[in-house]
Amino acid sequence: MEHLHRTGGRPRHHPSPTDRRIVEMLASQGIPQAEICRVLAVSEKTLRRRYRPELDRGAAKLQAALLGHLLRLAAGGDDVALRAIIFLLRSRFGWSRYAPPPR
Repeated sequence: MEHLHRTGGRPRHHPSPTDRRIVEMLASQGIPQAEICRVLAVSEKTLRRRYRPELDRGAAKLQAALLGHLLRLAAGGDDVALRAIIFLLRSRFGWSRYAPPPR
C-alpha cells in the first residue's frame, strides 16, 4: 500500500521578523493574547508555540515599566496610582503579599 500524504488543515504558520516585533510590542503594552491573535490571525496555541520568546520579553518589559512607575510613586504621595500599579502587578504577574520572597 502506498504512503498517502494528507494535505488537510491549515498551512503551518511561519513568523516573520515584523510579526515577531509586533507580538513583543503588543505584549509589552499589556495587550491580552487573544487580541494579539486577532491581529496576526492565528490561534492562541500557535501564538504561544511560535512566539514564546517575544511574549516572555514583552511581559518582562511591561513588568519592568510597572516596577519603574512603582518606585517613582513610592517616593511621592499619589495613593491611587500606587494602588493601581500594585493591583496590576498582583493580577498580571502573580505577585502576592503572602508569597515567600524570591531567593
